[in-house]
Amino acid sequence: MRTTRALAVAVTAGAVVGLAAPTASAWADPSNIVAMPSVIPRGGQLTVTVDGSACQAVGSKVTSDAFPDTNLKTMGGGTASANTTIHHHASPGAHSITVHCGSSAPLTKPNAFTVIHGGVRGGLGGSSSAGATSTDMAIGGVLVAAAVVGGGVFWMRRRSESAGRGI
Repeated sequence: MRTTRALAVAVTAGAVVGLAAPTASAWADPSNIVAMPSVIPRGGQLTVTVDGSACQAVGSKVTSDAFPDTNLKTMGGGTASANTTIHHHASPGAHSITVHCGSSAPLTKPNAFTVIHGGVRGGLGGSSSAGATSTDMAIGGVLVAAAVVGGGVFWMRRRSESAGRGI
């Protein structure tokens, strides 16, 4: 009985996904704008990806106040992409991207990416400290003390058990 129910749920879910897929692929207007990376320094390379078959038309472009107007290139499957360079004079903060695709109305994604002043801090998880902080030392000390106390209690219990057997 459980197998029949599981099979019925799986078939129903497959039918829903199967019926929704042609509807999603039929959209012609731009539907999604993705900027990678989402945080970028001035002068950095930004990749903008747009879903929508209308964006594969000649003359489709992405615009923003942080980078020059850039033409979209077809990637296939109803997706287009553009690689652009952030202006060296771009103001730090969030910036919007507007997509102009064929005869479709322009689509704007507000706060699509953030420009930061200087480079991205990388390496040790963006860490800026040069060593262990006082909080790190306190936590380490507590852990060592707990290990010593736990080991002592364990040793004393084993000692009392072996002493009890020798009587």
